[in-house]
Amino acid sequence: MTTMITPADSPAAVRTERRIIQAVVRDRYGSADGLVLRHLDVPSVQADQVLVRVHAAGLDRGAWHVMTGRPYLMRLVFGLRAPKNVTLGLDVAGVVEAVGPQVTDLRPGDRVFGTCSGTPQGSFAEYAVARADRLARMPAHTPFQQAAVVPVSAQTALQALRNHGRVQPGQRVLIIGASGGVGTFAVQLAKTFGAVVTGVCSTAKVNLVRSLGADDVIDYTATDLAHTGERYDLLDIGGNRPLSQLRRLLTAKGTLVLVGGEAGDPWTGGMGRQLTALLISRLVSQRLVAFITRENSADLQTLAGMIEARTLTPVIDRVCGLTGVADAMRDLEAGRVRGKVAVLVVP
Repeated sequence: MTTMITPADSPAAVRTERRIIQAVVRDRYGSADGLVLRHLDVPSVQADQVLVRVHAAGLDRGAWHVMTGRPYLMRLVFGLRAPKNVTLGLDVAGVVEAVGPQVTDLRPGDRVFGTCSGTPQGSFAEYAVARADRLARMPAHTPFQQAAVVPVSAQTALQALRNHGRVQPGQRVLIIGASGGVGTFAVQLAKTFGAVVTGVCSTAKVNLVRSLGADDVIDYTATDLAHTGERYDLLDIGGNRPLSQLRRLLTAKGTLVLVGGEAGDPWTGGMGRQLTALLISRLVSQRLVAFITRENSADLQTLAGMIEARTLTPVIDRVCGLTGVADAMRDLEAGRVRGKVAVLVVP
């Protein structure tokens, strides 16, 4: 049995009675083959944290990066030779079980959604720990599995378009990777902001992207983006195309927002391209932007309002249990997931 609790000498820890839970864990960096179910102790929470009984979790690329330990620079934070924390999972939706003494806006019994980032307990488990400032009350009348796939991807899309892309009504927005976790939210959000949206995806996902409200859809397997002759005011990108090619798709004063990037060298991954973009942006009339998502309760509340108003709908490829996380991770890596996979913990 592995114990996942805060240090015994921590005065801010809120103790829970000894209970055993199941969680998806791994002891070393690597592929999904290393993921197993294991019994752990229910974690304790610090003063500004919340213990959540997990009803559902979402699978996103961040969990894949933490699992593989790539790019290698991530290991400076997550553990050099082996992961400091054996659990995985960022997106979470569930019911508050206990709160730390500094938490004033949430109480036991509240239905919440958010992320477990910045804590030692992942969401692929029956209980998880989250910082209170990275949680919000779930949108009304929304199933846990739908709320669980929102936090990481939808906040990334929202901040990419609103904060960094500064999207305006009437702008022509190109979204590469429109059928993925971030992309499915980005298409809908860009339409909500009044943009004219073109989505880019593979043949099998064209109908999905069109159903999300895209004004036009480009099948990248049949059309070379470099030869369409079209130019865009803002470009929201999930992929690894060369910066030179992306800049040719922009208007003279267009904006390129780099979101993610899974390839690149094993040490820096997509970070090398992002740093290059920031340097080039100082020398050209186009804006080239890279950013790190800042998870926060305010943006979660904004997204919850959009879901309640039915202007934003999470796209779920399928729902699996904790025993299905490894297969879902393999499908995510292979590009077989449309939108997000939801992990249902409490049926």
